[in-house]
Amino acid sequence: MPSSAPARALRLGVAGPVGTGKSSLIATVCRALAGELRLGVITNDIYTDEDARFLRSAGVLDPERIRAVETGACPHTAIRDDITANLLAAEDLESDFAPLDVVIIESGGDNLTATFSPALVDAQIFVLDVAGGGDVARKGGPGIARADLLVVNKTDLAPYVGVDVAQMVADATSAREGGPVLALSRTDEASVAQLKAWVRAVLASYRAGEHTAIDPGPMAPHFHAEEGGYTHSHDGSAHTHTH
Repeated sequence: MPSSAPARALRLGVAGPVGTGKSSLIATVCRALAGELRLGVITNDIYTDEDARFLRSAGVLDPERIRAVETGACPHTAIRDDITANLLAAEDLESDFAPLDVVIIESGGDNLTATFSPALVDAQIFVLDVAGGGDVARKGGPGIARADLLVVNKTDLAPYVGVDVAQMVADATSAREGGPVLALSRTDEASVAQLKAWVRAVLASYRAGEHTAIDPGPMAPHFHAEEGGYTHSHDGSAHTHTH
């Protein structure tokens, strides 16, 4: 039998590589649903609050409902390895604006391995974009394969970057073994309506006690090339630094 209705807001994670349009997607969700749902947003950046400032300047929510977490480390750290700062930010936001319906948590831009801990979010969206290449969906990874929703973003740019959106969506659907894939452009009302409907459906399932957070699994080893020849290596939990 379904469990009782949860006492707190749905926490929805949005992850994906740098430049795929995570902040733009969140702005689209807020514009579409702010009139009917009580929303809050938490952004993650390494040393700045740039994403939060972008969303505040977009005027999609009361600026006080948009909070920034400065991770001070690689973006995935605060969404999977040590989620304390994000948990506290979510709790503070919900306390200040109770009751909220949805808190959206945006990861800082990382690569194809970035996923949220199920202890932090109840559902997660992974975002790719056509400018990253039509073959990127086939490369797989835990976010692509097992996020609750995969978004192929910026489809309006496809003619300019030589990407076949239908083929990219088909490849993504195959990589996800039939899991939901949404081809999205913020200028396409039909795709925005699909995104709205998906968020509403997940919220309804969560409120009914029927939604179970997915653990996309351990992250694969990956590397970040940083300034000055500094390399940061991760194997999921261990961190090593080399020069």
